[in-house]
Amino acid sequence: MTHPASRLSIRERRAARAIARLVRIMAILRSRDGCPWDRKQTPKTLRPFLIEETYEAIDAIDRGDMKELAGELGDVMFQCIFQAQIAAEAGRFDIADSLDHIVQKLIRRHPHVFTANGVPLSKAARRGKVRTSGAVLQQWEALKAGEQAKAGVEPRLLSGVPRALPALTRALEIGTRVAAVGFEWPTTAGVMDKIEEEARELRAALHESPARAGEEMGDLLFSIANLSRRLGIDPEAALREANDKFTSRFSALEDSLEAAGSTVHAATLEEMEAAWQQVKAARLPARRKASRTTTDRSRSERARSGRPSRRRSRRPRRS
Repeated sequence: MTHPASRLSIRERRAARAIARLVRIMAILRSRDGCPWDRKQTPKTLRPFLIEETYEAIDAIDRGDMKELAGELGDVMFQCIFQAQIAAEAGRFDIADSLDHIVQKLIRRHPHVFTANGVPLSKAARRGKVRTSGAVLQQWEALKAGEQAKAGVEPRLLSGVPRALPALTRALEIGTRVAAVGFEWPTTAGVMDKIEEEARELRAALHESPARAGEEMGDLLFSIANLSRRLGIDPEAALREANDKFTSRFSALEDSLEAAGSTVHAATLEEMEAAWQQVKAARLPARRKASRTTTDRSRSERARSGRPSRRRSRRPRRS
């Protein structure tokens, strides 16, 4: 008897047809009668495009643009199938091998959801299995270590973290993995203390050598990435937002100087600082006003609905 989960839904059938069509189109583009540019590409020449398309998808996520994200994810998948097509032509693997690999990995790494054959566990069978996100991470790392040992690879927790990741993202992943096995600061305050310690060491290293200063700067950034993880903040996303805010403010600074008949190239540091403070002051009231408007609206809605406001607990939050 066929398990209900084995029947493909309409969405699954559409996805299978779309992938098959993209594979066919990619094969045509790489054929003798296809596109000269596509035929010329190699895995290495396509590497920057895979990175670029991935970041464009991330940008759509950050902006909350789901329509744009749909197209960007398609571009990422195209790059994956492009790489697999080149590998298939060399007789190494094809896209089906890549998809089978991740399917089998997901089944193995989720024994609290699937049987070894990929059939979803019944509600009764799931009793006693891991129930929290933290427990799932610990189980994932333990299963991964077991797979490495079985394959004859010396298990190392951090061996699978790609060096090609952006440095802040890699620091975040390293911290996440070691925390999953309990190698973690007991409190968030402890991470803050570490950041202050690293800042003091960086200040001392400024009088030693550029190499020492660089080493201490790395330690400081690594600690900041760990604080971000503790707070549930993606450091890359936070830094992107800070970059955008600074860029917007500096553009406004340039507008202000040009309105006064000057430019950033002609202005003194004092003039630029004065313009910068004006830009900040002009934008701060708007933010405070927006915050007050949101608060007033919430109070008005509670009054109309008759719901009492919820007071914040005075108990200290657990770190």
